[in-house]
Amino acid sequence: MKPLLTLKEHGILRAALQAGVPNVDCSLDLGRTTTTVAVGAEGWNWQGQLFPYLETCNDRTIYYWVDESFQPVSRYTTSLIKLVPTQWGPPTFEIDGIKMLPTAHTSPYADAERKVALIQPRGKVILDTCGGLGYFAAWCMQGQARQVLSYEKNPDVIWLRSLNPWSPQTDDVLSLTLGDICEQIVSLPGGSVDAILHDPPRFGIAGELYSQAFYDQLARALKRKGKLFHYTGAPNKLTSGRDVPNEVATRLRRAGFVTELNGDGVLAVKS
Repeated sequence: MKPLLTLKEHGILRAALQAGVPNVDCSLDLGRTTTTVAVGAEGWNWQGQLFPYLETCNDRTIYYWVDESFQPVSRYTTSLIKLVPTQWGPPTFEIDGIKMLPTAHTSPYADAERKVALIQPRGKVILDTCGGLGYFAAWCMQGQARQVLSYEKNPDVIWLRSLNPWSPQTDDVLSLTLGDICEQIVSLPGGSVDAILHDPPRFGIAGELYSQAFYDQLARALKRKGKLFHYTGAPNKLTSGRDVPNEVATRLRRAGFVTELNGDGVLAVKS
């Protein structure tokens, strides 16, 4: 494992150096575990390797060790993709500065736990339409899902997952497909999944994932009585002029679902 640094952990290392403390406990995997680090003037030593202190450490950046230096966990291909630390440990991520997971009041990992519980994953085949960092998939696996079919269209987001200790590894239960679910869903057999988790980017970025045609495909792939949780967020109707949750609920009902608003999304059951 390669170390990950945030401003908080780097500050712990610097404070120990200034205090003349030879060893300090901190986390080098975004809060998953705690480890002991030897601190010295030339750098800090962990698992037999000497690492330098950062000259500049920004508060909204996670740094990873690559090519003998610490670099931000970010990439720019068609858009700026960045892993962003949170006060709880599990990170969120941003695309062109737009936060992709809710973090204002709770950990994005705990938020995913609550939403996955709504579809009761135990023993089910679950479609995870927009995989992101994989937090939905992680809780499906912990909830003893039989199979999780996860899709993510952005290869840079999959790269973020490879560096994020909170993202699950693929195995016999979890498959991760690089592809656009709008294109991929037509290849799923009818009635082949027991539940669906749909966590799309906001409407203005990915309107096709809120379309009637796509919802009809979700209904086709889902078994009768199967549950769907659709994250919508809580966009400001005064500024956007839209009531996205109720628009979503209306389209889902047209596709054959019974719906109810639930937190920052819509919980639906195929009738």
